[in-house]
Amino acid sequence: MLSDIEIAQKASMKKIYEIADGLGIPQDALEPYGHYKAKVSLQYVDSLKDKKNGKLILVTAISPTPAGEGKTTTTVGLGDALNHIGKKAIICLREPSLGPVFGMKGGAAGGGYAQVVPMEDINLHFTGDFNAIALANNLLSALIDNHINHGNELGFDVRRVTWKRVMDMNDRALRDITIALGGPGNGYPRQDGFDIVVASEIMAIFCLATSLNDLKARIAKIVVGYTKDLKPILAKDLHAQGAMTALLKDALLPNLVQTLENNPAFIHGGPFANIAHGCNSVIATQTALKLGDYVVTEAGFGADLGAEKFIDIKCRKSGLRPDAVVIVATLRALKFHGGMDVKEVSNENLAALEKGIVNLERHVHNVMNNYGLPCIVSVNHRTHDTEAEVALLMDRVGKLGCKVVMAKHWADGGKGGAEVAKEVVALCEQPSNFKFVYPDEMPLWDKMKTIATKIYGASDIAADNKIRGQIKRLQDDGYGHYPVCVAKTQYSFSTDAALRGAPSNHIVTIREVRLAAGAEFIVMVCGDVMTMPGLPKVPSAVAIDVDDNGKIVGLF
Repeated sequence: MLSDIEIAQKASMKKIYEIADGLGIPQDALEPYGHYKAKVSLQYVDSLKDKKNGKLILVTAISPTPAGEGKTTTTVGLGDALNHIGKKAIICLREPSLGPVFGMKGGAAGGGYAQVVPMEDINLHFTGDFNAIALANNLLSALIDNHINHGNELGFDVRRVTWKRVMDMNDRALRDITIALGGPGNGYPRQDGFDIVVASEIMAIFCLATSLNDLKARIAKIVVGYTKDLKPILAKDLHAQGAMTALLKDALLPNLVQTLENNPAFIHGGPFANIAHGCNSVIATQTALKLGDYVVTEAGFGADLGAEKFIDIKCRKSGLRPDAVVIVATLRALKFHGGMDVKEVSNENLAALEKGIVNLERHVHNVMNNYGLPCIVSVNHRTHDTEAEVALLMDRVGKLGCKVVMAKHWADGGKGGAEVAKEVVALCEQPSNFKFVYPDEMPLWDKMKTIATKIYGASDIAADNKIRGQIKRLQDDGYGHYPVCVAKTQYSFSTDAALRGAPSNHIVTIREVRLAAGAEFIVMVCGDVMTMPGLPKVPSAVAIDVDDNGKIVGLF
């Protein structure tokens, strides 16, 4: 059996001009990066604004497990399948972060015969967007410390500088550090730390901005620290927004690539859903909707994290509205949620499956009832799935009024997802009762409690007096209308990664609150989730190499 990278390296790719031509994009609107990648000019994107939108399909999933679910693979496979049945479909994905590529999770280009290519480029440096975001973020950090060093006219309280540096790599040693050691020539020592790039507010702003001017205006509003009397200091007070926008100007252009079946895909932006809002850029999604009849996009991790933030943050800010939702699951993963050891999940176990289906049922309930959207469940087929297990799953989920479709796009590409595609086309014609989980005017504390109780199945939320005071101050300072972005483990509805299935009546404890004034949301950090992850004992990096012919090997 070929590995993902071997399949991708055997792909017969079309030149990117051919892919663009199929969408009606003229060559002078492209900025090519080699033969198979290109950015699309913002002038051309703006020229599409009066065109009618296609149908928007959101792909989400059950709570992730070590057994794997294949959400990105399904997104790519569904896009290929829609084209296979004669529809004009475009895929919109996030860009992979090097943290999971070299760490534990892996890349984000799909798998098997449902991939976007060139896979190596996409999973590594791609078009340099993440580098631009890191540079813009760290320029702001440098300007802050330089300002303090040269007299601190704005009156920064060095204990209350809130802006962190970033890098696109898992490096736990940089979570909490002391900077500017070595004497007066190196500035004023203070406690600092690094986040991973995908957790940066610049990444969030980048993915929510609708234009270059909007990007610059949002950057200007970033709160980077406070004075001793708690007056906020903004990026615009440092005159940082112009230079930061200059670094991001080219990155803001959406990236066009293709699937193994030569269908178009926009891959742009990449915030994680467990520590950020988990969606690709608004610009890429809006562009695709003007160019295709169907657009398939994904939101990170399960429907409790990525899909909730897609609804309550991305849709709220952009006006986008999904027409249908696909929830991805595997029988293996559901049996893991039912208590099976990951090494045993290939074996038939109806009792474990029945116990684990509750995880899927809660996600279906949330999508249909709390988000008000029609949905289907797409099950990534495995050869060891048994008829009895499939029948049990279809019966249980069918009682919720939701269809279950077996998909084989991993092995067969677009034709293997044809049945899913047909169901999705029909689903897009059904009426929806789209709704946000909470209204804008609800206080921040109540927004967090609503997410925890309605989406996570919690009985309540908790925080110490310091955190409660910070939330109250943000409310009083005029940020109460902002949506909430929850940072928590992706592996459970609770804040305990070990609690599988659908835990209920747990308490969600808020341990940190961060204001993202440019992105216009409030981050509530819950449990022990880290905004700078660490590498596992055996990182994926140790298997990646370049052979004597210059070919990358070991990349999944």
